[in-house]
Amino acid sequence: MNRRTFVSSALAATGAALLAGSSRLAAQAFAPKGNPRFRLGYGPHPGMFSTSAPGGVLDEIKFAADQGFTAWEDNGISGRPAAEQEAIGSLLRDRQMQMGVFVAHASFDEPTFAVAKPAYREQVLASIRNAVEVAGRCGAKWFTVVPGSVDQQSDKTERWNRYGGPRLAEGYQTANVIALLRECSALLEPHGLIMVLEPLNWYRDHGGVFLQKSDQAYALCKAVNSPSCKILFDIYHQQITEGNLIPNIDRCWDEIAYFQAGDNPGRKEPGTGEINYRNVFRHLHRRGFTGVVGMEHGNSLPGADGETAVIRAYRDADAF
Repeated sequence: MNRRTFVSSALAATGAALLAGSSRLAAQAFAPKGNPRFRLGYGPHPGMFSTSAPGGVLDEIKFAADQGFTAWEDNGISGRPAAEQEAIGSLLRDRQMQMGVFVAHASFDEPTFAVAKPAYREQVLASIRNAVEVAGRCGAKWFTVVPGSVDQQSDKTERWNRYGGPRLAEGYQTANVIALLRECSALLEPHGLIMVLEPLNWYRDHGGVFLQKSDQAYALCKAVNSPSCKILFDIYHQQITEGNLIPNIDRCWDEIAYFQAGDNPGRKEPGTGEINYRNVFRHLHRRGFTGVVGMEHGNSLPGADGETAVIRAYRDADAF
């Protein structure tokens, strides 16, 4: 490296460090005394702190912010009244919190993407159009899409093959999924919004869904080739499906836009199962992840004790 390059790199690094330092100071100044903001954008969800904040979702968001959380996740926000969606978005902006994902489309037992039927197509595109409106009200950037089940349904005119395999060959199903995802992306790109595809495990929770593994999601995103189609890497699901978490995260990194957490077994807070969340979160932080890590899990204990345990678990996992 020549001297000019070295000096330029040093100045850039110094500037970045000063900017990061000022950002951390601003964040710490915002959080109440004694509750510094978390290093990653962990996002609790409605009901997680309902004992500590019994006044409803807005009170829970305020409580979460006071504990140092910098994000919020609400899978079911599409079902809330428009005025409440707007109120949530306004409060999150006031508290300098990111809005995490909500579910835009999730079909677990119908091949809504894998089979090219007009009724399925219209159903999916209508859900995407609705998600654009919801995102505008609550300030969301990402929302979840689960691209249906595999095509394994038989009928009187078309039978499974002799091995009990899919009615439509896997390659054709994949081509149909890609084509519909491209249509969805075309609706989202003008708005700068991102649908995140979530691979789900077959072994415990969602047998039969089309999308199971991180490499499969990665291939779909590469084929769709849109900034509006990325991966939701759910650490709980991928621990069950494939393990090897950090290497698989690295291989998919350029297509991952969002993470979700939950320990295994049990799908509770970090520290209740087998996943070394401190190491995983450290890795995300070192790679510069600034998005949301949705806390899509339950509390291991009921009531206020359980809510305190969740906060402590994330403080411990965030101590890297």
